Amino acid sequence: MSLFALLQAGCLFVFALLLVWAGWRDLRSMRIANRLSLAVVATFVVWAIAGFGSGRMTLEGLAATMLCAIALFGVGALAFAAGVLGGGDVKLLAAATLFAGPAQLLDFLTVTALAGGVLALAILAGAPIGPALPDRDGTLRARLRSGLPYGPAIAIGGLWVAVAQTMTM
Repeated sequence: MSLFALLQAGCLFVFALLLVWAGWRDLRSMRIANRLSLAVVATFVVWAIAGFGSGRMTLEGLAATMLCAIALFGVGALAFAAGVLGGGDVKLLAAATLFAGPAQLLDFLTVTALAGGVLALAILAGAPIGPALPDRDGTLRARLRSGLPYGPAIAIGGLWVAVAQTMTM
C-alpha cells in the first residue's frame, strides 16, 4: 500500500469517526456543530490531495464532486427554509457528499433515506429517540411534531460510503 493510499485510508477512518460523533450529538441534542461539518470538509481536502498524489483523483472528478456537494447543499437549504431539515443536517449532508462524489451519491442518499425512515418509524412507534421534550404528551401528533434527529441517518449513509471507498483502494 502506497503512502498516499495509507493517507486516504486514514482520512476515511477520521471521516467515519466524525460521522459517528455528529450522529451521536444530533441524537442527544438535535444539534450538529458547524465544526464537525468543517472537519469533514478538511478531512476531504487531505483525502483529495492524497488522491491526486496516487492518481485516483482528477481535476474533473474533483469538480464533479464539488458540484454534487454544492447542488445537494442548495436542495438542502430549500428543505431547511421549508422546515423539513435542520441547518446542521444540511451542512453535514453536503460535507459527507464530498466523500461520496458522483459515483456513490445515489447509494449515499438511498442508504441515508432508508436509515432516516427507520428512525422515523421508531419515533412513531414511541421509541425514546432524540432529546426528551418536557411538553411531549405521548400522542402520535406530539411525536410527529417533536422532530427527527437526522444526523444518525446521515452518519449511516456516510459510513456506507466510507466502507465502499475502502473496497476500491
